[in-house]
Amino acid sequence: MAQSLEMRFSGWGIDADAGDLSDHVVEWLEARFGGPLPQRVAAPESENVRIRKSQLPRAVEAKLSSKLGAANVSTDHLSRLVHAAGKGYPDLLAMRGADKIPAPDAVVYPADQADVKAVLKICTKHGVAVVPFGGGTSVVGGVSPLRGNFASVIALDLRRMRSLISLDEQSRIGVFAAGLRGPELEHLLRSRGYTLGHFPQSFEYSTVGGWVATRSAGQASAGYGRIDEKLLGARLVAPAGELNLTARPASAAGPDLRAIVAGSEGALGVITEASLEISPAPEVTRYEALMMPSFAAAAEALRALEQQGQAPDVARASDESETEMGLAFAGIEGAKGKLLEGYLRGRGAGSGALLVLGWEGPHGTIDDRRRAALSLIKPHGAVGLGAGAGRTWAKNRFSTPYLRDHLLDRGVMVETLETSTTWANLMVVYRGVGDALAQHAPVVGCHISHLYQSGASLYFTFVAPQSAADPLSQWEAAKHEACRAIIEHGGTITHHHAIGVDHRRYLKAEDGEAGVAALRAVKQSLDPRGLMNPGKLL
Repeated sequence: MAQSLEMRFSGWGIDADAGDLSDHVVEWLEARFGGPLPQRVAAPESENVRIRKSQLPRAVEAKLSSKLGAANVSTDHLSRLVHAAGKGYPDLLAMRGADKIPAPDAVVYPADQADVKAVLKICTKHGVAVVPFGGGTSVVGGVSPLRGNFASVIALDLRRMRSLISLDEQSRIGVFAAGLRGPELEHLLRSRGYTLGHFPQSFEYSTVGGWVATRSAGQASAGYGRIDEKLLGARLVAPAGELNLTARPASAAGPDLRAIVAGSEGALGVITEASLEISPAPEVTRYEALMMPSFAAAAEALRALEQQGQAPDVARASDESETEMGLAFAGIEGAKGKLLEGYLRGRGAGSGALLVLGWEGPHGTIDDRRRAALSLIKPHGAVGLGAGAGRTWAKNRFSTPYLRDHLLDRGVMVETLETSTTWANLMVVYRGVGDALAQHAPVVGCHISHLYQSGASLYFTFVAPQSAADPLSQWEAAKHEACRAIIEHGGTITHHHAIGVDHRRYLKAEDGEAGVAALRAVKQSLDPRGLMNPGKLL
């Protein structure tokens, strides 16, 4: 598991974990594209990427250095470059392009809440925009250093705020500093016998503050809940004041202000700490893979599990296209593929949809839950593939983002987007968005990975040869058509990636004019000058 705090500026994670692009991945894509992939063109070295000259006034830099120490205010090339973008497809294209990169004019590293207040006070006085920065894992432009109406912008990196502030074992509440990253948080809790149970694909690098700011959902959300469901309290420092929301199980004292902090995306202020519900660390974990005769059958099986109270902690169903792609990328084709296909066809699930289920808990509890779940989905045509296939999926869970970087080096566009809708509308949205993406990409796959009594999420991946002439316009066309299809067919514009820059223009379609106006009023109250994360969310 990655330990570095700093990801590669031009892609996901660190070089040591990146691995290589397998020949069978290339061969499968070349067969789908009808021709060879271009030769590899690696991302440039950091010193060869041009960034715009810092516009931060020397007097402001001096004041920030005086408050936080000169070592905690950086204006060097690499620090600014690393904080110039997240990990969305447009971000990675920019890092590989010839144009100068818009970068923050400085990177500031507060140590605590007092430092955050001091930085916001200075920035308010001098008109400097502020972009809160956690792990930098946003894939929707959430940490882009946009200046809004201001001449300069800083990235406020919370990496020094990485502690378990308090642990109430009787109430099972942990209070965490916002800059704490996933592996660090789990290490602190596991040493005390607990877990947060929150494992998004960005787990190795994303932070507590980022999770809350984007209403993150982890792979085990069916068992442990989304981060906003676990949020019991929070502190948010804004230019105009502070929200100090003490951890409480429930209250009827007006609208729940925790729901304003969750999903605020840095546009209202800086989340400095979060009080989260924790759980006993599991003693046993079991993953299992099954093949369903179709994606529709897999969706019905998951609906039955969720609505009858038998959902596992992890539940993921890939459609036929994503299943084929996943098996091919794993090298299960040729003779091995034919053997597997024959086995599945003999049981009525040939060319089907892969289903991965996972259970966690104390010794003696997993077997009964597993049997109950399998008995519910068996009538839907499930064919068991065993625990080994499930463990393989879990083992590779955090490594798949590297594949996108390898393929980008070979001239391949790989992008994802997600939505959610009701069970009754699930296949309508699935077909509508899939058809829209198919106009732009020869490979489109989808999976369900988060379940609710009323519906589920849909997560799409689309793959196409990259346009040599204008790859950004190619991406924009596909993204816009997919988002338009989501709205037209009744899906949410995002399920867990957040709004950021990429989804901003679609927010009104979901929340309505009055809803967006209400959010703007909250921002005006907390951030009257509009310093906080300009151009995101609103």
